[in-house]
Amino acid sequence: MNLSSKFSLTAKTFQNKPAFIFEGQETSYAQLEGAINQFASGLKELGVKKGDHVGVLLGNTPYFVISLYGVLRAGATVIPINPIYTPDEIGYILNNGDVKTVITLDLLVPLFEKMNAHLPKVESVIVCDTPPTEAKQNVDVTTLSVYSKLKPFTTVLSLGSAIFEGPELADDDTAVILYTSGTTGKPKGAMLTHKNLYSNAIDTGEYLKMNDTDKVVATLPMFHVFCLTVSLNAPLMSGATLLIVPRFTPGEIFKLVKDNEATVFAGVPTMYNFLLQFEGANPDELKSLRLCISGGASMPVALLKGFEQKFKVVISEGYGLSEASPVTCFNPLDRPRKAGSIGTNIVNVENKVVNELGEEVPPNQVGELIVKGPNVMKGYYKMPEETAHTIRDGWLYTGDLARVDEEGYIFIVDRKKDLIIVGGYNVYPREVEEVLYNHEDVVEVAVVGVPDLNFGEGVKCFVVSKKADLTEETLLEYCKEHLAKYKVPSSIEFLNELPKNTTGKILRRALKGQVLQK
Repeated sequence: MNLSSKFSLTAKTFQNKPAFIFEGQETSYAQLEGAINQFASGLKELGVKKGDHVGVLLGNTPYFVISLYGVLRAGATVIPINPIYTPDEIGYILNNGDVKTVITLDLLVPLFEKMNAHLPKVESVIVCDTPPTEAKQNVDVTTLSVYSKLKPFTTVLSLGSAIFEGPELADDDTAVILYTSGTTGKPKGAMLTHKNLYSNAIDTGEYLKMNDTDKVVATLPMFHVFCLTVSLNAPLMSGATLLIVPRFTPGEIFKLVKDNEATVFAGVPTMYNFLLQFEGANPDELKSLRLCISGGASMPVALLKGFEQKFKVVISEGYGLSEASPVTCFNPLDRPRKAGSIGTNIVNVENKVVNELGEEVPPNQVGELIVKGPNVMKGYYKMPEETAHTIRDGWLYTGDLARVDEEGYIFIVDRKKDLIIVGGYNVYPREVEEVLYNHEDVVEVAVVGVPDLNFGEGVKCFVVSKKADLTEETLLEYCKEHLAKYKVPSSIEFLNELPKNTTGKILRRALKGQVLQK
């Protein structure tokens, strides 16, 4: 069984039930099943074969859902990409990921025009209409060099048939490649199999007791693994209804939950903070929620308790990572939730804390969190050495320090070394540093995470410059050209020299300590 075949079974059971609601319009399970078949068979007519890689650069729209399941049903591999990435970031993933076909919004066509000469492997760019609420440029596409590659989404649908079986899929076939920021500055592609994604969707749905009466708010980015499993796949496997939200705004969430009597909301701590701080928030507007889910970053206990007290709904905090599809544990729903804990093992997944020798440590002793289960990736794309380092004897080494109490509740003590989490998104300092090192006036740079009231953490840079007149504004504009918005530093401080150890290594922790002491 896999996501595609399971969805077909679910669609037969709940034919007339809404699979999702988008901008007030309902699409039934039967209608979605037909669209998935049409798109999958249309892709086949376009020349997409089993094993081909398809990049998906879309926000939260029905296009994403149809594209995801359509590509899987066609036997190809989905590579979700954040559409707000810069051309450099997108180009690296498309080339490294050997992407043959891209699905994107029409407003991004000018971006592909700029990159066209640097994307020799991309044969087709399937273009979706931008939602009416989004601003878009009026471009005469017939004048573009990329024009011959452009295929309207509706045209691909028209090529297909509402009845389509697709090729046979093996459990170990790669279904999705998720590019996650690497400590070397270049993203790594985590290869998730059909078994990985299906097992995690089913096990997560079972653990959270999702069913066909649920209405799940999908406001997390669908290209992010948290939303992909918790707010999209798990609900659709359960016969639930997705409430698709293009972008998160507190006022819209309150209205959506109230108007649709939503039952499940999943978000990162930043979202909960914005909801809690929203002026005029009426607790009654969230009374239909039976469950709130938090992940992506550790939730401050004060925020968790403040939200639960005000809105009278339990937040179940969990933990996951791209390499584990992503969920490994959640706070249980059938016994007390422990504030500050990421919970206990979900069904079929084992977490344990080990020392440097890989030996499990006693309760409450700190060590590295490792994970084992059918959800663990089969490796990093084209990176065998990284794979061997990360997966040992079937265990995925997360790099996070944790402890487990006597009742099996897991607590994250510290995150991966130097990792910065901005609003639930991972930012690795080396990636930002590499960009700044390319600036002609920068001698040295070090990046650290600093507390941020709105986003949990912010990115702070320390720079040694060749020129005394180099300004923070100049470097910030440079970063905006080469980094996604959430990776851009919140501040840049100039120093005469950076602290180093005896071997010349820059001491990031010393810099972070200086910031926290101020």
